[in-house]
Amino acid sequence: MKIFLLPVALCLLTLTSFAQNFTFGQITYENMDFDRKTIDSTANAVVLKEFGTASIQKDDNTGQLELIFEYHTKIKIYNKNGFTAANVVIPMYKDENREEIVIDLKASTFNYINGNFVETVMDKKAIFIENRSKYTRLTKFTLPNLKEGSVIEYSYRLKSPRLFNFKTWEFQSDLPKVWSEYQVYIPGIYNYNVSLKGYQKLTDQKVELSKDCLRFNGVSIDCSKITYLMKDIPAFLEEENMTAPSNFKSAIYFELSDFTNPNGAKTSYTKTWKDVDYELTSDKSFGSQMKRKDVYKDLLATIIKDAPDDLQKAQAIYAYIKKQIKWNNYYGIFTEDNIKKSLETRSGSIADINLNLIAALSAANLDAEAVILSTRENGNINKLYPVISDFNYVVAKVNIGDKSYLLDASEPLLPFGLLPLRCINDKGRVINLKKASYWMDLKASQKNTTSYILQGKLNPDGKLTGLLTTYSQGYAAYNKRKDIMKYGSIDEYVEKIDERLPRIKIKHFEISNVDSIENALTEKYEVEFTMIDGTANKQFYLSPFFINTITKNPFNLNERTYPVDLGAATDERISIQITMPDQYEVLEKPKDMAMGLPDSGGRYLLNTSFENNTLSLTQALQLNKAIYEPEQYLYLKEFYSKIIQTQKSEYLLKKAN
Repeated sequence: MKIFLLPVALCLLTLTSFAQNFTFGQITYENMDFDRKTIDSTANAVVLKEFGTASIQKDDNTGQLELIFEYHTKIKIYNKNGFTAANVVIPMYKDENREEIVIDLKASTFNYINGNFVETVMDKKAIFIENRSKYTRLTKFTLPNLKEGSVIEYSYRLKSPRLFNFKTWEFQSDLPKVWSEYQVYIPGIYNYNVSLKGYQKLTDQKVELSKDCLRFNGVSIDCSKITYLMKDIPAFLEEENMTAPSNFKSAIYFELSDFTNPNGAKTSYTKTWKDVDYELTSDKSFGSQMKRKDVYKDLLATIIKDAPDDLQKAQAIYAYIKKQIKWNNYYGIFTEDNIKKSLETRSGSIADINLNLIAALSAANLDAEAVILSTRENGNINKLYPVISDFNYVVAKVNIGDKSYLLDASEPLLPFGLLPLRCINDKGRVINLKKASYWMDLKASQKNTTSYILQGKLNPDGKLTGLLTTYSQGYAAYNKRKDIMKYGSIDEYVEKIDERLPRIKIKHFEISNVDSIENALTEKYEVEFTMIDGTANKQFYLSPFFINTITKNPFNLNERTYPVDLGAATDERISIQITMPDQYEVLEKPKDMAMGLPDSGGRYLLNTSFENNTLSLTQALQLNKAIYEPEQYLYLKEFYSKIIQTQKSEYLLKKAN
């Protein structure tokens, strides 16, 4: 990700002409006939223009300052796949006392019919509000009368009490854009840190002085009027194996540095980590909860009675918290009430659970710290200066001897020392009650590891019978255990596998270590399935690639400007031995292969043989890195393409007599 710090100063820059806002409903032949080849020949829809403004104004009713954001866009739709551009969602923040509201919303669809532009105005009844979460509401609507070739247009105003982040402007979205322009009015009493993230550069920027833009406490205040322009912006195409798109889309971000009251008093919002350390460690919903050893005074002896050393004490406490408090699916770094209440009610948020864990570890005289972080879907943290609102999660860190373990007790199926993948995102900030905080890398402590072993025989009727054994460790085991727990019993889980694999009949099974989460999950299945129509023919083809075959390349872009982030390294091994019913000779077989990614990034190994009337295959796929940089993307794409081609090959067998 690239971050450019942009100046906010009262100066004039030489620039190209800016469009400013455009009149609603003025559809032209140029709009209707816009050739998408000029920007993206594959686009289902194209943003012809978008314009936005943001300013701080005084609410006449409350006397409070608020942010007014105005948005206006015009989009050309080319086919039915582009109709999704007409499904609009506007997020709105809310809390107990304040909320954002959308006003003055209007939307129309324009079609060219019999030589005339025909406007269909959206009915206000098509607008509805959805409560998405405790802090988020959504304004949703769909534009009417869509046809291939339609142009849609909508605009709205958002009134917001949130001045700290001003208003982010995303230049890049899932649609290509011809013109995107954003104009902000920042009063001189506010000082914002402004940054441009992403890989696209501004086409132009203009800074002007806007006189008397705000009147506050009887004082007239000037503004910096800043206009940002970006043209011919490619669509941001999402693929699998990535963190939050907001980490990579080209966008302008604002964070309040300081505010100067007209009377001269200055309030600084950009703090040092020393300031934040003090605030967090003394906060009644964070640091004060870490200190609550008293909660575990009478419980501890029972929890660790069978633990002879510090590591086993930590493991026992971790197991106790996981069993005792159920996660209520809320994130956050601050407790909702206090850790004692969540322990008593046996329910709590991420902070309730993991601050309980830290307090219990500390009560056992173990060296426990808190690690605040931002989850993968929440985006990366700004490490230039502390912004507590960037963090949405807290885990425990316990230091035993020369080793440290990161723990999240919200997931019962996680083994000791393994964080859920949602937490594996860049860096976390370690908060210690007595020492200065510091950054640490958040890396998976285990791989995604699976081994498949099949011992079978091919019968004269073309059916294969045998024993398939699967060993799963690390994240592979965690994900399998979660799948098993979704069902009422192991029998039901296996029944669902049987339904999903119609060619394979599971005759008997044995699954062990479902609850022993520190051990490998072992699955044994006696299976029967048809490999060929029969072996009556003197020669026939037989494919040995029927376990976890890769049929689709996960990497399909011509270029990817953001990393491939798997979260954890991967190791998958497959071993197959099939005894044939008669004597055969091999006419063709899959070619052995050994190929690797640059810089020891991974490898694919394949070895096939046919000896003593037994067909054998060993296959290994290893991805040694959790993160592959954009310049390694095409290597990954080619790597998977070759694997897919290889797994299309078959044995050609001929009866020996």
